[in-house]
Amino acid sequence: MNNFRFHQDTIAEVKQRADIYDVVSEHIVLKKRGKDYVGLCPFHEEKTPSFTVSTTKQMYYCFGCGAGGNSLKFLMEIGKSSFSDVVLDLARRYQIQVKTESPENRQEFQRQISLREKLYEILAIANNFYQYALKQPQGKVALEYLKNSRQISEETIQKFQLGYAPNGWETIYGYLVEQKGFPVELVEKAGLILPRKSGNSYYDRFRDRLIIPINDVQGRVIGFGGRTLTDEQPKYLNSPETELFDKGKTLFALDKAKTAIAKQDKVVIVEGYFDAIALHASSINNVVASLGTALSSIQIKQLLRYTESKQIILNFDADRAGIQATDRAIGEIEKFAYSGDVQLRVLNIPDGKDADEYLRVYSAEKYQELLINSPLWIDWQIQNMVKSKNLSLADEYAQVNQEIVKILTKITNDSQLTYYLQYCAEILSKGDARRVSLISENLLTQVFINWRKLLSEDESLSPPLLVAKQLKSHPRNNINLTRAKEKKSNSQPVLSAPVEKSLLAEAESLLLRIYLHCPNYRQDVKDAMEARDLQFSFSHNRFLWQQIIAVENISENETNDSDNLISKLQDSCWEIPDKLVNLEHLFHLDEKTKKNLLRAPLEIRSTIATIELIMSIKRRSAILNMWQKIDLSVESELAKKYQEKFYSESEWIQELERLRLTTIQDLIEVPLGEL
Repeated sequence: MNNFRFHQDTIAEVKQRADIYDVVSEHIVLKKRGKDYVGLCPFHEEKTPSFTVSTTKQMYYCFGCGAGGNSLKFLMEIGKSSFSDVVLDLARRYQIQVKTESPENRQEFQRQISLREKLYEILAIANNFYQYALKQPQGKVALEYLKNSRQISEETIQKFQLGYAPNGWETIYGYLVEQKGFPVELVEKAGLILPRKSGNSYYDRFRDRLIIPINDVQGRVIGFGGRTLTDEQPKYLNSPETELFDKGKTLFALDKAKTAIAKQDKVVIVEGYFDAIALHASSINNVVASLGTALSSIQIKQLLRYTESKQIILNFDADRAGIQATDRAIGEIEKFAYSGDVQLRVLNIPDGKDADEYLRVYSAEKYQELLINSPLWIDWQIQNMVKSKNLSLADEYAQVNQEIVKILTKITNDSQLTYYLQYCAEILSKGDARRVSLISENLLTQVFINWRKLLSEDESLSPPLLVAKQLKSHPRNNINLTRAKEKKSNSQPVLSAPVEKSLLAEAESLLLRIYLHCPNYRQDVKDAMEARDLQFSFSHNRFLWQQIIAVENISENETNDSDNLISKLQDSCWEIPDKLVNLEHLFHLDEKTKKNLLRAPLEIRSTIATIELIMSIKRRSAILNMWQKIDLSVESELAKKYQEKFYSESEWIQELERLRLTTIQDLIEVPLGEL
């Protein structure tokens, strides 16, 4: 759905009804601490609670990872949902009328709301039709296949709402369009029918297929999977991408598995619908199925919300195709596994069986044993790599060594890297304990060389500490140490680019914090900036300042307290969440930042002086550059002017340095304030 600007009345009413405690407590356990509540942050791994919920401010903030906001932002982050979807879902829950900011958009907005609601309705009715058809004479073959071939009970059929699409070209078309009266365009948008290449007629997407409904996390039908009962290809046919269904963001059976995942603190991902159904039927309920695509970061983060230990087990077939499917399915989960943020394990069932076949021969208890003994993904890769190689042959030994180094180079978690250096050295040593240490050192050297090459191509990468220490101990190899050399002298002190950036970022952040949290000093900040003609250097800070001015212009007398201004700013920014990444921490105060604001006048003076100091140093550098280029024999007067400007700027820099510092006299004259 397009992101429309909601009317402030709608946002305000939704925020008022969606109490922050009620919203957050649905996802994490909160405990009372003073006037606030605390719990383990759902957005990063921690053992000591740093996630705080304030019912008075109706806001949350994590002092560990910096996540923060109100109930709307929480639901956006926890569900990876858009601002529009969160507002709409809450409005539906609390039966709030939705209005948009621009009257000209309201008709289109309501049309899109209506479209989604109609699609949900059409899919629900189609699902009922398919379930009904399964129990009719025309569905006899499909029902027998479920009960005899798949050994699925009536209870499981009902639980997963399995159905049958009759063998007719226009069966669902006739039912939904001709009998129920739904517009043909909507039935097509639901993914149930397709237009014929010639003429204006349509035909059913699913024909003579067993139907498996695909639900969202709330349990609403958003698409279907259809399995052929003949030799027709493809064997499985899924709904197309629609307004409701995106297979890269959907996991089959998550709506039924989420409670068990949280309870057992791990999730099993299988390849097929019937693997998931069979496991659920055997009371192994922490199971979801991929939809034939590589796991995306959205799907992974969906799953990680439910497992504290971040344990994910992939169970694909053990045959060659299954191993390829496992490699394909890894997708974006790879980076989480190499960084140690996910315990990714791989279960390949013996004899090439899938989970469904295995459970028909063995018990659920046997399958649970396989889960317990499933190796970590990195171990699984190494085992598959080694099992078909003869390490006594030089070429095969070299090949395995090369592949192992590739894996080790991807590991960014230090404890993992240390472990696998030893583990792989033991494999390559073939049991010779005397060679393990030497091989381990050799592997680390090769990893170091790989990292050096990677860093030469991308400086933003973060090598594990084990490698970083080696880089530091070899300064001639450290690409960051000698890249930029600046001419320095006692007469021209300069700030290095990183120091300048750090000082400027700290000063601008503090100035904005004072403005947000100290209403009594807002005019002082404005006056100081206008007097010195200063602007914020960082784009995200400029954006926030523009939003502040815009909000204050709209509601002149309504932003006198800090909470009100912050709340309005968050409402205006959340429709463009990428802008909030570098700003969210400014809306909250920890003990350190609270202390910084107790003497706001001194901090305003210091931050303004810091910003101007950096500008002045840049001006003086430019003046010096131009002065040095002048030919004194030709332009002596111009040279004299630049010389005067240079020394004048130098004197001003000394004054700014003095203004940046806080003296004992300053502390005596400016008493501690209150927040």
